[in-house]
Formats: sequence, C-alpha cells, structure tokens
Amino acid sequence: MRLGNSLYEARRRQGLTQEEVAGKLGVSRQTISKWEADETLPDIRQSKRLALLYHVTLDELIHFDLEVQEIQAAIDRSSEEVTSKVDWTKAWGKKYPVLVTYQERVDTTDYTIALRNMLDRLREDYGYGEQDAFLVLKDILAQIWYQRKKKK
Repeated sequence: MRLGNSLYEARRRQGLTQEEVAGKLGVSRQTISKWEADETLPDIRQSKRLALLYHVTLDELIHFDLEVQEIQAAIDRSSEEVTSKVDWTKAWGKKYPVLVTYQERVDTTDYTIALRNMLDRLREDYGYGEQDAFLVLKDILAQIWYQRKKKK
C-alpha cells in the first residue's frame, strides 16, 4: 500500500477531516491532501506527529495495511461468547485444507501426549491457566515456524 493510502486510512479510522488534521499540525488542508495523494511526503517530524495523532506507531503508519487493520478490528469486536461458537478448524480449513484432512493421515496419539505434557508444564511451572498455556504453546510453535521460514 502506498504511504498516501496509509495516511488516508489512518485519518479516516480516527474520524478526522483533512482540515482537523491540518489544524492540529499547523499545515494547510492542501498539504494533507497532497500527502494522501502521494504528491508530496511529510517530513519525519510531521510523520511522527501524524502517528501520534492517529494512535499508531510510526512503523505502523508507514506500513499500514488496511486488511490487517480490519482483521484486528474484527478480533477486538468479537466477544468470547461469539468466538467460542466458531469452528476454527473448519474456518481456517477453507484457506488451509490440511487442517481438515490431516487426521485421516496422521496418528495424533504421540503428538497429543507430548503436547498435553507441554501444556501441563506451562501450567505447573509458570502458573498459566489452561487457555493461556495453550496460547503460549501456540506462540512458541509460531516462532519456530517463522524462524524456519526465514532460513529458507
């Protein structure tokens, strides 16, 4: 996504007009318009002020991804009651079919025992509840995945 789109989307998410942003930054509305149209770029100081105004980090502003932001907003809006009703395997299985087919091929017994032991250790050694232990283990697996991906 272009920086101009990032600036526009971040401003829009905060419910601000170009005039309001211009007033807060001490620039003209036309300057905001040019930034959002990728005609000119804000300097680093103005970029930092924009990030603060839009309640994002400078890095998030530069790398703003509307799709990711929309997914995050949906997660934030979802209650525990709603998320507990979702069949996550089926939902993710549409994108990653292996999630709905692996059980036909893989004997999960050994994996289940090992994973249960790891969950129990996280609960006993660190005092995590069941869900938190599961999330920590999931995050550890994700880190391993990303490390392996970087090596390729």
